[in-house]
Amino acid sequence: MKLLQFFKRDKLHLGVKIDQGIIDVKEAATKFEITLPDTLHEIIQEGPKAVEKLTVLVNRVVENERNDLILSEDTIRYAPAITTPEKIICVGLNYIDHAKESKMEIPKSPVLFSKFNSALAGHLETIEIPTDAKHIDYEAEMVIIIGKTAKNVSVEDALNYVFGYSVGNDVSARDLQFRSGQWLLGKTPDGFAPVGPYIVTSDEISPNNLSIECRINGEIRQKANTSDMIFSCDFLISYISNYMTLKPGDLIFSGTSGWGHIGSS
Repeated sequence: MKLLQFFKRDKLHLGVKIDQGIIDVKEAATKFEITLPDTLHEIIQEGPKAVEKLTVLVNRVVENERNDLILSEDTIRYAPAITTPEKIICVGLNYIDHAKESKMEIPKSPVLFSKFNSALAGHLETIEIPTDAKHIDYEAEMVIIIGKTAKNVSVEDALNYVFGYSVGNDVSARDLQFRSGQWLLGKTPDGFAPVGPYIVTSDEISPNNLSIECRINGEIRQKANTSDMIFSCDFLISYISNYMTLKPGDLIFSGTSGWGHIGSS
């Protein structure tokens, strides 16, 4: 199932992406008298039971041909796929070619840093670049959405703690990032963490063999596969959970394959 959030009259709405368009969950649930959470974060907290209710709702809309409950994607304004994560954890240098391009050693353990919630942005949202930032890179990444509290989980069990997966852009201002020994300034200005448009629930895909591309005006600038990651998703979740408790709705940006420079060829 593909889930998303969008703004309707400046209020956050939960949506389900189907072939015909976007189902407004709140409006459809009211029509069919099905009790459902209003936000994606609440869906994640409620877990599989909420997803089952969503499946029932989608089937009702489709079977009854309620096109009045389906919105065209051209008419909606996307919100970030997740808007209230407790933590946004990012993994640096998780592909060998990226480490080499950065002229850094291949890491022996995950390189972790963070972004703030204020960095989140929605699909197609315009990102305002800080006036003194001159070297902006885009970094297409798979994003892991944690589905239940994870502390000291094993690698073998780690993927059972995932609600779903999305795509994100770890926008980076390199001149700000390397202004000091800490990366934070160049990584988390407002809007520097677009996520979405959709979250695909974990029952539908495997994270270990997914293609990732970044295109600029139709031109491919980055191309990779998650099978090439140095540290796999299950390892990352297990590793991080040994040091900090992962909560439902937390995001893990799993790393990018190689730098893409805006304006480069």
